[in-house]
Amino acid sequence: MTTHLQATTTLNNGKAMPWFGIGVFKVEDGPELVDAVKAAVAHGYRSIDTAAIYDNERSVGQAIHEALQKTGLSREDLFVTSKVWNADLGYEATLAAYETSLEKLGLDYLDLYLIHWPVAGKYKDAWRALEALYKAGRVKAIGVSNFQIHHLEDLMKDAEIKPMVNQVELHPRLSQQALRDFCARHDIQIEAWSPLMQGQLLDNPVLQEIGARHGKSIAQVILRWDLQHGIVTIPKSTKAHRIIENASVFDFELTNEEMARIDALNQNLRVGPDPDNFDF
Repeated sequence: MTTHLQATTTLNNGKAMPWFGIGVFKVEDGPELVDAVKAAVAHGYRSIDTAAIYDNERSVGQAIHEALQKTGLSREDLFVTSKVWNADLGYEATLAAYETSLEKLGLDYLDLYLIHWPVAGKYKDAWRALEALYKAGRVKAIGVSNFQIHHLEDLMKDAEIKPMVNQVELHPRLSQQALRDFCARHDIQIEAWSPLMQGQLLDNPVLQEIGARHGKSIAQVILRWDLQHGIVTIPKSTKAHRIIENASVFDFELTNEEMARIDALNQNLRVGPDPDNFDF
């Protein structure tokens, strides 16, 4: 059981990855982002998730540098993720995109590098580039994002190295049970983006009732549901009090009945693009 903010899962290559992190999707480069990431690290977060397309890697890198100076932590204490964007999928282009992300972040390596979307005809060449980076020791773990079962099956037919992580939209209205089962069978760690459904669940009566029973917010209930299902989660916030509140999920446990009631909220409803119909 995940019992504290720095608890980790072990990926299929032996790399430790925190169960809980901070996401920075739609947060612009600038002081607000720098302050948010620094607040998260100061509070005990050790995982930070960004992407090339977010156009905020420079501020994330600045925040990491300043946070390490302030806290006395070392780079190895943090788990930093970025993703290669669709326009850069291809062997050479992906290798170049990785170098660009490292330069913007001001880092020597990433802990996890992901293919952001499964663009047909392109993701296999990009995966070969990720395998090369991994085998060269340039990145500690590699994975994918927004891959459905058929994408994973197709990728693994030719891959030398199995993905270690699949980061997908996942929340109580989109529980992705079949994909979770597939990834569990293949020892691929599921990670949830938009775990709070971009705020659309914050007035749900079932979640309100469960939260009231535990003296917890709806956000805390959802994030606890993630953890008890073995799902890595990366809620986004720029406000220090919310960053602290989001992580206050290790002092209570949902019952089996409460977990089942939350599971039953699934409607296969997305707030982001459908990977099978996304106009890449």
